[in-house]
Amino acid sequence: MRTTTLLTATGLLLLAGSARTLAQSLPSNPVANAETPFIRNLRPDRPGQTVTTSMLYPGQVQVELGTLRYAPPDGLGPRRTLSSALLRVGFFNHIELRASQGYLADVSARPTLGDAPQPSLPSYPNGFAPLTVGAKFLASSNQDARSQVVLLTELTLPTGDASYLNQTYEPAARLLVSQQLGQRYGLEANVGFRQRGFRAEGTSQGQYLGTLALNGAILPTVGFFAETYTFWQRTYGWQPGLTGGLYWRPLPGLRLDLNAGNTWREGRAAPQVGAGLSVRLPK
Repeated sequence: MRTTTLLTATGLLLLAGSARTLAQSLPSNPVANAETPFIRNLRPDRPGQTVTTSMLYPGQVQVELGTLRYAPPDGLGPRRTLSSALLRVGFFNHIELRASQGYLADVSARPTLGDAPQPSLPSYPNGFAPLTVGAKFLASSNQDARSQVVLLTELTLPTGDASYLNQTYEPAARLLVSQQLGQRYGLEANVGFRQRGFRAEGTSQGQYLGTLALNGAILPTVGFFAETYTFWQRTYGWQPGLTGGLYWRPLPGLRLDLNAGNTWREGRAAPQVGAGLSVRLPK
């Protein structure tokens, strides 16, 4: 246990220190900004890799649901469908609590054709994925400012279906930064890491992430999002990707989106398409 939490604690302290420095250097914003479309409109933490700096006020609840259909990276396996759910709850002192979980549809053996049985598929993970819990902490002084800095910490628990092998605790942290452009658009960036277990040697299987996203309204109820991102992991090296899509907001607390891009599976890019629904419940 001598190296139990060394690297994780160091990473969290560095991110927290950076967040505090950035927040203190942000210019004050005396102009009311809470009613601008970028701040007022619902900004979910999906569908791409970028987590937004948008935070809920105390007592607010937001649910984000999504589904992704992706092809196997090698083109040989079956297409998979990943459903996901994220629950966000506004807490006091500029804190937001969150919990997320995914569900992978089962891929069973192919049906027989006549008397000739088809070859069975390899074993794939399926069922409920491990649960991830976390919290956002506002480092800026104003929740509606044009520039925002937020610290996100998460912990993935070994609670998934038995088909998910080698489950363990996975701590993670990210620094989230955003800059509003005009009243409708904004740039958002993430930098962070996730590692397996709490021991220092778990960093050899850790994953580091950087993202940059642009989103905003095209029409009063229609908007777009586009992001570029890259993962780094010792085994696979750099793994860049893109995500883009459109959203429709028929009501202030309701948003529907369609998206396309690529994700990474075992060091290879897998194209994906998806759709999502985000709802902010009234207090």
